[in-house]
Amino acid sequence: MKADLLIIGGGPGGYETALAAARQGKSVVLFNGGELGGTCLNEGCIPTKCLVKNAEAVTLFKEGEKFGIDDFTFMVDYNKIITRKKEVVETLRKGVETLMTQAKVTVVNSMASFLDNKRVAADGEVYEGDNIIIATGSETKRLPIPGSELKCVMDSSDLLNLEYIPAQLIIIGGGVIGLEFASIFSQLGSKVTVIEFMKHILPGFDSDISKRLKQILTKKGINILTGASAKEIRQNEFYEVEVVYESKGKEEKIVGSDLLMAVGRKPRLKNLDLEKAGVEWSEKGIKVDAFMQTNVPGIFAIGDVTGGIMLAHVATAQGQRALNVINSQTDSLRFDIVPSAVFTNPECGMVGKTEEACKEENLAVKIGTSFYRANGKALAMGEPDGICKLIFREEDGKLVGAHFLGLQAADLAQQCCDLINREVTSQEIQNIIFGHPTISEVILEACKSVK
Repeated sequence: MKADLLIIGGGPGGYETALAAARQGKSVVLFNGGELGGTCLNEGCIPTKCLVKNAEAVTLFKEGEKFGIDDFTFMVDYNKIITRKKEVVETLRKGVETLMTQAKVTVVNSMASFLDNKRVAADGEVYEGDNIIIATGSETKRLPIPGSELKCVMDSSDLLNLEYIPAQLIIIGGGVIGLEFASIFSQLGSKVTVIEFMKHILPGFDSDISKRLKQILTKKGINILTGASAKEIRQNEFYEVEVVYESKGKEEKIVGSDLLMAVGRKPRLKNLDLEKAGVEWSEKGIKVDAFMQTNVPGIFAIGDVTGGIMLAHVATAQGQRALNVINSQTDSLRFDIVPSAVFTNPECGMVGKTEEACKEENLAVKIGTSFYRANGKALAMGEPDGICKLIFREEDGKLVGAHFLGLQAADLAQQCCDLINREVTSQEIQNIIFGHPTISEVILEACKSVK
């Protein structure tokens, strides 16, 4: 079979690019090795956010007294929580399948491997494409320490499919995935300990945000060990999980009922046979240029498989860039301005440069901050914990970074993503009318604090 475009991988980057290409009149074959929607829809972003909402509801019930609800008791039925998660995922997946059918995208429920630079094989069939996009995503990393391959060591997919709430959950890794699960299960009743190798949790986020988040999560009962290196995982005679770790030159041990390893993800490259196509790659990912092109003309790679920023919306935007190149079109997509979020309680959001990055670049900046405790909407909602930190280039006053901890942090980061793309200044932001009472007023107040 011959098509205008072959796409290997059915995650957000793959299926959204397939839809866009089909709407342009191209014949498209999408090779999907698992469930449509990829990791994000089936084992990542969406099911995790379902649990986030359930955990928030539980917390709200626990705090009912401060909202005037007395003598209120409840119980958590985790089976119903899991059922709701599955229903949401299934609804979205069926939606994607319908879109594919309507757009007349040929979906092959098998992963493809290269035969040469124009042809791939899947399920014994050969497919040829004028252009090929690789979008196979990523898979879980494991620390190379004794015991990391034990059956008791869960990854995020395993934990999402767990049918009970862990009594004592140990999480190795204080990044986005680890902290989201720490927050979720702590709210659901688990005793949670996080072991993070770096000095701060959330490496890559502004240190002011990560420090404050650690303080808040600690107050909520989560035990967070930073500067701690996991050395060995064991399972004792009581089927408990033991983690030996080193902290400040001293060896310690912690015991729990369940263990999540959340130390990052790596490009999914297995069984692609990239050598047959002549595509340059390494364990860090497939090498691409700014146009998502590999070293082989007509072959592109997008998303996690390139080893860059591993976010669903980045993969989608990279697919758009690749499709534009195929169509000999240009775009103004800014891959240096990417919003990201952590859906802990409270949540975090960021876009642009951190203060640490500015110092490394010797970029002179001015900083404005505001606090949720002075925001009317935050107080009315019972969410006073939070901070807004805006970073402006000293030379021209333009916004270059925005960092949030608190209610609606992810949405505020997106709002500032728009502002950074438009290269607005602090003064120009102050000339925008902000609705009252809204959480977004923290942006205005942070601008007013710049000196």
